[in-house]
Amino acid sequence: MTNRFTLWERISERLTKPVDPSGLAAFRFAFGLIGAVSATRFLYYGWVQELFIKPKFYFSYYGFEWVRVAPPSVMIALFAALIVVSLMVAFGLFFRAAAVLFFLGFSYVQLIDVTNYLNHYYLVSLISLLMALLPMNAAYSLDARLFRRVKRDHVPAAAVYLLRFQIGVVYTFAGLAKVNADWLLHGHPLELWLAARTGLPILGPLFAIPGMAVIMSWAGCLFDLTIAGWLSWSRSRPYAYAVVFAFHLVTSALFPIGMFPLIMTTAALIFFPPSWPRDLARKTATRLGYTAEADRSTAPAPLPSKKPQWLAPAFAVFCVYAAFQVLFPFRTHLYGGNVLWHEQGMRWSWRVMLREKNASVTYRVENLETGKVVEVPPRKYLTPRQERDFSTQPDMILQLGQKIAADYRLKLSTPVKVTAEVLVSLNGRRAALLIDPTVDLTQIQDSPWPANWINPMPAESPPDLTPVAMR
Repeated sequence: MTNRFTLWERISERLTKPVDPSGLAAFRFAFGLIGAVSATRFLYYGWVQELFIKPKFYFSYYGFEWVRVAPPSVMIALFAALIVVSLMVAFGLFFRAAAVLFFLGFSYVQLIDVTNYLNHYYLVSLISLLMALLPMNAAYSLDARLFRRVKRDHVPAAAVYLLRFQIGVVYTFAGLAKVNADWLLHGHPLELWLAARTGLPILGPLFAIPGMAVIMSWAGCLFDLTIAGWLSWSRSRPYAYAVVFAFHLVTSALFPIGMFPLIMTTAALIFFPPSWPRDLARKTATRLGYTAEADRSTAPAPLPSKKPQWLAPAFAVFCVYAAFQVLFPFRTHLYGGNVLWHEQGMRWSWRVMLREKNASVTYRVENLETGKVVEVPPRKYLTPRQERDFSTQPDMILQLGQKIAADYRLKLSTPVKVTAEVLVSLNGRRAALLIDPTVDLTQIQDSPWPANWINPMPAESPPDLTPVAMR
């Protein structure tokens, strides 16, 4: 009992240690601005129309089939509202309500159509949820100016640790996902992507060097697996952040991955000491000769004599949340096979840029009374973007197949059978059948359990793109 009590005392002391709130304020400001810029881009580039108004069919997430797209005017108003609440988050105005509204609005937008799924959208939802629970507005916020009870000189270190944990989870699981034969042994899909970029100035010739894709693949894996640790160590932190900045700068230049590099580069600042913005301001003021700000004390307040009442329940909730974040990405191993092929467990698992897949899908509808068969191309139902993204993912192929079946049952007033011929190429391999082309999709029910109607991945390695003369 003594040892357990001592361990809890140490944990509680570390979690309740008072720290400078300026680091959280900087994180809040940057996150809010990124949210505002992202929502503005959706309106400016017409992505709201392209993704939420133009489609005739939307793919739903398992368990969230009840989520429906709102009318066009509401969707446009929603993104305008996201800009407003993002700025409220940035400047800390009615912060907690703004963070909750941002979480609800942004998450709703992401749940409308599976084809819009991106790992960093999932991360944004998680961070906004965590921020709504933390004292992010304790300093350098309009709330702190308007409401005396909000302003604090110090906040519990637990708030910083929670955000560090979330960012560390993303990097670590992205690295674990890269521990596979395609990535480490064959350099795929990087070899495919770099082969298309050998004409770039400066970097292009480097991409043409034999084995460069494998070297870069290993570097990317090691970066993801270890960067959270390097950022956590004070001695290596400045150098690690420089690597983070360079890494995401290069990836953003080479690949169209949207806001992800900016989000991760900004989020990594949470690993710096909580007082880093104030320290930076002090150093800047000193150099400029403004000694009043430079001499300002930021010493932590004395430790509380008693553990706060919120600590134990909050720590229990955190343990549940942490267990989910750690265990849920591992669920793909319960399905067996290669997740890059069957896609079960691919989402919500931080598997970033691991596959290059090309596919073709043809549906066949059989009238069970007459035996007549007609082919139905997906483009009759989908936008070009949806058609490209859905064609490699079995659960989405199933959803559209069942929509086609419902339409033809109504049109023909007879029972129908729907099958699909889906040819998929993974990381440059020869195209193979993804699902059993004889299975009647009307008889399949989507579920989180292993799908026996998905074919095993072909037992072959990805192609070696190195010219024969250079091998």
